[in-house]
Amino acid sequence: MNSPAPATPDPDASDPASGPVALAVLPRLLHLSNAVTRGRLPERAAEAAGLAVDRPALGVLMTLHTADRALRIGEIAERMQVVGPHITRQVQALERRDLIRRVADPHDRRASLIEATDEGAAAANRYAATLIGWFTDAVSDWSEHDRSELGRLLGKLADDVTTHLATLEETPPGGTRGGS
Repeated sequence: MNSPAPATPDPDASDPASGPVALAVLPRLLHLSNAVTRGRLPERAAEAAGLAVDRPALGVLMTLHTADRALRIGEIAERMQVVGPHITRQVQALERRDLIRRVADPHDRRASLIEATDEGAAAANRYAATLIGWFTDAVSDWSEHDRSELGRLLGKLADDVTTHLATLEETPPGGTRGGS
């Protein structure tokens, strides 16, 4: 009796990164992303925080909120992986709502930095607290060990993906890294 063909190609046994566990991660990440999007989690958290801004503007506000200092528009764009003019529009919208402000760059008088106002920082805190509360509720039945492992592994995944993506940016399209 012939067994059915696997739904995905057999992983290369010499490459542990393409093994069954690694291949199982992608559908789970997509499922989680779809659930968050379908559940309108960012929009619901913005509403709960009293933030009447669209998702791109919220991204700018949260980028500033998580930064350790005021940022130039180009830095915000780089962190969000979008183009500068897109960020300029969002900054203008957030300025009109008094959620962020421009401040002088102490190192370059021609440039300005963007920072959250007290109201913007408070709104970003409310938004983050709402999101954290929802995720905390979702895993409230998990053991302390499982919750701790989730945090550790998500941090490791984020760091490793960020590092790997940075190496991809250094590789020319169609080229290989390291002269191989």
